[in-house]
Amino acid sequence: MDKNSKIYVAGHRGMVGSAIVRKLKEQGYPNIIFRASAELDLRRQEAVEKFFTEENIDYVFLAAAKVGGIMANSTYSADFMYDNMMIEMNVIKAAYDHKIKKLLFLGSSCIYPRLAPQPMPERCLLTSELEQTNEAYALAKISGLKYCEYLNRQYGTDYISVMPTNLYGPNDNYHPQNSHVLPALIRRIHEAKEADAKEVTIWGTGTPYREFLYVDDLADACVFLMNTYSGMETVNIGTGKEISIANLAETIKKVIGYEGEIVYDRSKPDGTPRKLLDVSKLLGLGWRYQTELLDGIKFTYHDFMSGLLKA
Repeated sequence: MDKNSKIYVAGHRGMVGSAIVRKLKEQGYPNIIFRASAELDLRRQEAVEKFFTEENIDYVFLAAAKVGGIMANSTYSADFMYDNMMIEMNVIKAAYDHKIKKLLFLGSSCIYPRLAPQPMPERCLLTSELEQTNEAYALAKISGLKYCEYLNRQYGTDYISVMPTNLYGPNDNYHPQNSHVLPALIRRIHEAKEADAKEVTIWGTGTPYREFLYVDDLADACVFLMNTYSGMETVNIGTGKEISIANLAETIKKVIGYEGEIVYDRSKPDGTPRKLLDVSKLLGLGWRYQTELLDGIKFTYHDFMSGLLKA
């Protein structure tokens, strides 16, 4: 990307989109455009087409998505499928129609099979059944990824897809039911500390393993790949390290300074038992994460507390 390229970041108010905007500005890209959902509903094809007609866009980071944890995905599966498929298809099609130079589509590691080999290589996509608790979201994301691939094959476009692992960091969603595991634990354990509760309950057994990447590291990887990578194959983005949910909870407990007990509601689902990405392709391209998990949790808890002070 040239420094004066016109860059559209779809989903700029979300955790990922806002991190990409921060990274672009940090690296000296001044010509960034975005629209709030109240101004531009990406689910509406005519609105998206009108926006791309009015703007002379060079590059697109497609970070807009409807996201949530196990409970939200299970409860609102129809919404997750419809909203994500419409957003993806409308933006990617408009990008093609208006001959943008390059598009980066953000997938998610949850679209890999439930019992994929560990660590999960990019080639394991669609080799066996999906995790049922987030099947609708996964199917939508797979459709967006495949649409980019098909456009590349049929029309020679330069659209790339990346597969981030579990993300966390500034501007995350800390909702007690609809958020992902790390921000949900931060809120739950913080509230237990404030209430001087003797224990805090978390879903499942605590035994599943997850990989976590600080969102500003993801943004750095996305800008890096937009500038250096072209290819049909998706690129995994992660740390290559994993931690059990139980150990994650204990780490967050220490950062927050909560002295009560953590108990597990085994009647609730665990989700996929293990989800570690094979990041050898990304390492081979010359990129590696910078933020260690403990530091990232400290930064994220500070962001959470700042949000409480502003409320």
